[in-house]
Amino acid sequence: MDIKQCRYFIAIAEEKQITAAARRLHMAQPPLSQQLKLMEEELGVALFERKVRMMELTQAGRNFYDYAVTLTKYMEEAIMEMQSFRYGIRGKLSLGINTISDSLIPQALQQFRTSHPQVTYKIQQNESSQLCRLLDDGLIELACVRMPVKTEHYEVLHLPQEPLFYISPVPLNTAVDTGTYFNQLADIPLLLPSTEGLGMFELILEKFREHQVKPSIMGECSDVAMLLELVRLGFASSIVPRTVLQLHHEQSFHVYRILDPNSTVGSALVWLHHRYLSKPAQQFVQLVREMLP
Repeated sequence: MDIKQCRYFIAIAEEKQITAAARRLHMAQPPLSQQLKLMEEELGVALFERKVRMMELTQAGRNFYDYAVTLTKYMEEAIMEMQSFRYGIRGKLSLGINTISDSLIPQALQQFRTSHPQVTYKIQQNESSQLCRLLDDGLIELACVRMPVKTEHYEVLHLPQEPLFYISPVPLNTAVDTGTYFNQLADIPLLLPSTEGLGMFELILEKFREHQVKPSIMGECSDVAMLLELVRLGFASSIVPRTVLQLHHEQSFHVYRILDPNSTVGSALVWLHHRYLSKPAQQFVQLVREMLP
């Protein structure tokens, strides 16, 4: 039995279906089924109880799962450690970024680049839920996600909460100085960032619900640059976190901080509990931790 077979077994155990596990492993279903059969023959026990639409671990399978996770973890650690010896401070930082990323992360990347000039980068942008799937599949090591997400499988480094802002092509008549409240936005058509059912879209709706206000949602736009341009042109108004204004400060429109209590949103840097982090990833996490207020 080899480490690759352990990874196959873990995928089947977690997905509970051969088809889903094969998709996760980017391989065909028949070879995966054959590998599982070979494992069970070599161990002399049934690892799964086959049911109509899912596969459940037997008692032997549950015990073996713990060993398999530990074995793959230590093997990955050993490989990463050897690569660190081989390449020194060189390596690759694979990082997932939410479509509305926290402004701290670009600053951290800039500092990290200065202190680790030989490190290369794989930076992917996506919704938080998709970033979690990429983490689970081992395609990235770290992800900056918008909270809340289910974190039972992750180590979590919370980033500072940030306020929400109402942005509009025209002045808001009911504004208090440079701020406003959710109830003053109830009848204004809003084009919200992100996608319905995901990320920032749902966070903003939840804030309206917390203040017992029913918003007028005209649509969604997951492309932040396009969203801001549409606001500038007078197509719609929107609500965005401070990060968006910091990263796209060249836009010209009216900006009002939402003053309701608890009208803030947060992000976090997350990574898998049981998976070894490469040296660049470990050092990047430490850098972000040191930059937190």
